[in-house]
Amino acid sequence: MKKILNNMVTVFVILAIFLIIIPLPTWLLDMLFVVNIALSLVILLITMYIKEPLEFSIFPSMLLITTIFRLGLNISSTRLILFQQGYAGQIVKAFGQFVMKGNALIGFIVFILITVVQMLVVTKGAERVAEVTARFTLDAMPGKQMAIDADLNSGIINEDEAKLRRAKIQRESDFFGAMDGASKFVKGDATFSIVAAIVNLLGGAVVGLVFDGMEFMDVLSTYTIATVGDGLCSQIPALLISTAMGMIVTRSASEDSLNIDIKNQFTAQPLVLIIAGMVMFVMMLIPGFPKLQLLVLGAMLVVLGVMLMRTQRELAAEADTTAQEMSENREALSEMEYYKDIDNVYKLLNVEPIEMEFGYSLIPLADESSGGTLIERVVIFRKQFAMDMGMVFPSVRMTDNQHINPNQYVIKVKGEIVAHAEILMDHYLALDSGSVTREIDGIDTVEPAFNIPAKWIPEQDKLRAEIAGYTLIDPTSVIITHLSEIIKNYAHELLSRQDVKTMLDKLRQTNAAVVDDIVPNIVSPAYLQKVLCLLLKEGVPIRDLQTILETIADNQYNMKDVDITTEYVRQALKRTITRRFSDGGQIRVLTLDTETENKIVASVKKSEQGSYLAMDPQTIQNLVTALNDQIERVKDVVPMPIVLTSPIVRIYFKKLIDQFIPNVTVLSFSEIDNSVQIQAVGNIALDADTAGV
Repeated sequence: MKKILNNMVTVFVILAIFLIIIPLPTWLLDMLFVVNIALSLVILLITMYIKEPLEFSIFPSMLLITTIFRLGLNISSTRLILFQQGYAGQIVKAFGQFVMKGNALIGFIVFILITVVQMLVVTKGAERVAEVTARFTLDAMPGKQMAIDADLNSGIINEDEAKLRRAKIQRESDFFGAMDGASKFVKGDATFSIVAAIVNLLGGAVVGLVFDGMEFMDVLSTYTIATVGDGLCSQIPALLISTAMGMIVTRSASEDSLNIDIKNQFTAQPLVLIIAGMVMFVMMLIPGFPKLQLLVLGAMLVVLGVMLMRTQRELAAEADTTAQEMSENREALSEMEYYKDIDNVYKLLNVEPIEMEFGYSLIPLADESSGGTLIERVVIFRKQFAMDMGMVFPSVRMTDNQHINPNQYVIKVKGEIVAHAEILMDHYLALDSGSVTREIDGIDTVEPAFNIPAKWIPEQDKLRAEIAGYTLIDPTSVIITHLSEIIKNYAHELLSRQDVKTMLDKLRQTNAAVVDDIVPNIVSPAYLQKVLCLLLKEGVPIRDLQTILETIADNQYNMKDVDITTEYVRQALKRTITRRFSDGGQIRVLTLDTETENKIVASVKKSEQGSYLAMDPQTIQNLVTALNDQIERVKDVVPMPIVLTSPIVRIYFKKLIDQFIPNVTVLSFSEIDNSVQIQAVGNIALDADTAGV
């Protein structure tokens, strides 16, 4: 029995084909006509209750099967009509008599109308929709595939879900492509029904008049009934199938069936129903219109609209009550209850890389709806910083803080305060440009980024300050300048391993050979991060990541000491370093005398962890004092001091003075390009009597 059920479709198709050849008795033909109508009705109902077309993916095949079945029945009924003087069973006779009502002409016209409606309206429209849908589905496949790949790469979906989505897209394309072709079956079936009707009528007339000797009127009556009945027996199921085809190709993906969707969407606007009912009442005033029907329909629409509107109000009131109760319940929960959930405690451990907190007076600066441009300025600075330094710093989280001064802002790096300052709204920060002609009144302060003496002046004094020679900075610019300096100073702390991975992925897109050969075979991402952080700490751009990787790989035998590796990288980036620290084709520097460099080299000690500088405190003090004296002497010539040393001394001298004068740049001779002129403006030397090792 199970095998028979599994092969039922095959048996059905073979029997449908044999209907074209084998003559059938009238009782069996009646039974098959009933099966045809029932099958068409079931297919139509299925299309109305599915949520998306793929739930009935066998529909194109069903179109072919049902079409073959109807054609077989048509031919079988035509054979019986011609052989049995217009009698092809009770179903055909009943359909013919019911439609004709005793008038052959009217019955035949009704049959023609049904057939034309099916051909020109339902079938043709469904065919066009299927064609367009198939074309659009095929065109949208690459975009959908790319969207799935993007979701998979970002971790939104896993590999199994990606496979299911790809399979669904392929099934949609196959389905609508098959529907585009299968619609031709129904169209051809409608055409054949007209041909069959003509054959039944003309062939029946010839048989009746010539072979059976019937009267003309009897022939006309008999064979017209048979023709119309046979046509309706095939066309009504065909119309049902055509309607089902139109339903399925116009059905969009939904969470409910067509019935529920129509109910929900028609009842979503009760005011529309009320207005439609009012229009019905107005139409009663037109002379000749049926007033009773209009009154009943208008009253039904108005009552239904009022009931739906009342129901919506009740549901909205219940929703508001529920929301209010939930809000009260949430407020009733104590802080202790909230933190009973361990997941809520873990939320407290989140640390933002960069965070800014503002007093309530400064909130408009960061609020775009109030005209604030701080966020826009941060975006512009991120772009510029990425171009200059080769690093994209993370998003800056901006929040208000009611516990600080209203005019104060705080900058945090990894949860700790690293800078703060106060800003006066509706004021400008006035800086002495060096060409000030006269003093102006203002509130004395210090520029937060560079600690330069300045004054806050009101907006109304702006023009007077500009005439006096002051440089004016608006509050937003003061904040963004301060933030930019903080980011530059702490860039080496903000560069995470995830950032390094992202940089490697971007480089892999253009130079996969370098990345795949070096990482992680020669250089681990963690080691690369250390090198990049050391470069950023001294203000060296890391944009040329390819050169950095290749240099590390070329010096892989010296990778035990990350400081030494970084020195090799700096030498490879000498053009970048030269461009960054030179001015007008020359670079003004302070130099170390030979004796001082020798003392530093002699103080270098080596260990398993690397090299370090072991120098007595007095010598360190003398060296720092000498450096400070030289910086003070040349500050008018060199605003940003640069110390030039030999390559072997640079790293140790930099680490030494970082503890006392961190803003001093230290370069080696190997890091300066030959195209730049070196101008020594001072020499740092130790007093031979006090120096020691």
